Amino acid sequence: MIIRRRPAAALLGMLAALSIFGVPPAHADETTPKEPPKVELVLDISGSMRARDIEGHSRISVLQQAFNEVLDALPAEAQVGVRVLGAKYPGKVKAVGCRDTQQLVPIGPIDKLEAKTAVATLRPTGFTPVGLALRAAARDLGTGETTRRIVLITDGEDTCAPPDPCEVARELAAQGTHLVVDTLGLTLNDEVRKQLTCIASATGGTYTAVTSKTQLTNRINQLVDRAATTYTQTPAQADGTDNCTRAPLLSPGTYTDREKFQEHRSYRVLVRDGQELRASVSVSLDRALNRDYGVLLRAVSQDGRELVRGTDAGSGRTDVLSTGLRWSAEQKTPDQTVCLVVSNSFSSPTAATVATPGMPLELTVGVVDSSPAPNGPDLGRGWGLLGLLALAGLVGGLVFGWLARWRVAIWMED
Repeated sequence: MIIRRRPAAALLGMLAALSIFGVPPAHADETTPKEPPKVELVLDISGSMRARDIEGHSRISVLQQAFNEVLDALPAEAQVGVRVLGAKYPGKVKAVGCRDTQQLVPIGPIDKLEAKTAVATLRPTGFTPVGLALRAAARDLGTGETTRRIVLITDGEDTCAPPDPCEVARELAAQGTHLVVDTLGLTLNDEVRKQLTCIASATGGTYTAVTSKTQLTNRINQLVDRAATTYTQTPAQADGTDNCTRAPLLSPGTYTDREKFQEHRSYRVLVRDGQELRASVSVSLDRALNRDYGVLLRAVSQDGRELVRGTDAGSGRTDVLSTGLRWSAEQKTPDQTVCLVVSNSFSSPTAATVATPGMPLELTVGVVDSSPAPNGPDLGRGWGLLGLLALAGLVGGLVFGWLARWRVAIWMED
């Protein structure tokens, strides 16, 4: 789970990344969705957000700055809402504080000035009812065929369980509502990291920790750029197999699957005479991994020969690994089924790292008319080229010799 580097920074990233992870395994639905993806930001405004540990700035101020930059980058038609938790009740009665969550901005085309003003006036106040806020956000988003995305930005564990936020996330995932929860942590606390990773893992989302303004800026830039290519509908589920014989046959489209550590997932694609196969895969990294890892995508023939490959590698924390390939058959070859094999070199740094479910991967398959490789500069070939080079060398030598003699003659006259 596609973890292509931050607390509020990731906020923008995940928002801009309305890119979605998610029926037929042999076919991707290519119809135009009736509605765009919907996103709700769930902002933690609990008392701990007063802490000034992000480069000397308070967590709430960093979050508010990031929120403003997110809105500035949003297209006018974006369907975005905002829900807060721990923002209204300043008292000490837990039973009351643990019900403190409200939708600040309804989901839809957003009034940027109004939303910025509403978030700017928030002050760290109360408890942290994460589980309750996630349930409420899911209700805000409703149901439908396109993906709903919750972006949870918090600096602490849920202080109000039950409901336990991990259990809520699993409950939402089990409903099959195309709901993804991405979590952004504004602290490096290990218990917070475990809880936020659990929430993200349950729904196919990502967890990101933010520790500096530089990380925030980089993450924002990365995810704003990614916004231009986000999906407007949920990829189809494809259940890859461990060998090509039993692999599902995919038509052009976008698919989602999960891959465990050091696993191979195979899929088949029919490539007809005169066509070119184009495929790409992105794997989200949603949990801690040993350093130096990679993702490999191969196109393999029916007799097991590797036709072409694409690779991507990382060392340390990243959000996603992506690679792609393109392949076309030789002219006048019969239609053939090509096997796409996704492999990884992930390994767990500790026995406590959860291995299941596997890392979410997104596979894009395209089959287009093949085109000849573009012609490069052609300097010639054969005896003609050899003669031309020899003549050029001779002329160059004569000119150089004449200039040398002329310089010597001038020197002697002086």
